[in-house]
Amino acid sequence: MKKEIKDLVARRFTQAEIGQRLNVSQQTVFKWLKKQVPSGRVIPLCQLMGWEVTPHELRPDLHPTPISGIPEGVILPKKREGV
Repeated sequence: MKKEIKDLVARRFTQAEIGQRLNVSQQTVFKWLKKQVPSGRVIPLCQLMGWEVTPHELRPDLHPTPISGIPEGVILPKKREGV
């Protein structure tokens, strides 16, 4: 995962908060951020982040286009600089 994406996630939630909200341990979230988010957790994490992070940014291997994995009708937040 790109450092910019990790930093964005860390500014919004602690690893423990993400774990509580997604029903996993803080250690599990640490592993996701260190390596990669499992396929079944990409969409829930994006939802938790209010779509500030997209499925494409988390797992471009699974979501090859910038809008891949984003449900119809979701309005994305304004794009960030440098990501």
